Amino acid sequence: MSPLPQLRCVIDVMVLLHRDDGRVLLLRRPGGSLTEGLLAPPGGHVGRGETFADGALREVRAEVGVAVDPLDLEFCHLVHHRDPHGEDRVGIAFTTQRWSGEPRGGEPRKCSALVWADPARPPADCAPYSAAVLRQFARGALISTDGL
Repeated sequence: MSPLPQLRCVIDVMVLLHRDDGRVLLLRRPGGSLTEGLLAPPGGHVGRGETFADGALREVRAEVGVAVDPLDLEFCHLVHHRDPHGEDRVGIAFTTQRWSGEPRGGEPRKCSALVWADPARPPADCAPYSAAVLRQFARGALISTDGL
């Protein structure tokens, strides 16, 4: 049996800003992305030379304008995902219940609206990948697959 080729994939990070009422913040993605017009948590790709946590903190600051203390960021879920184009991705979700500032659309090109939603019942217009992660988070699962 020959060895399998090495998997190379994009690493996504997302931050679930989690309010006391159990809702998490989602943003509506405008045109030009795989999730065009759909809701998703703040997040994006990890940059070369960046830690997963640093990428998550950078993305949440840029996309919704809040600062999270690194000590308040908690790992909550890992997902191996295959996108609609067949590309493998690894998603790392973090959560926090503490942040500084009021969430707002920090990058108009990347956010057209903010919505607080129940993660156990993601809105119908939530990106499928994000909805899968939210449901797993609500169940307390630490790892899952999606689209495989």
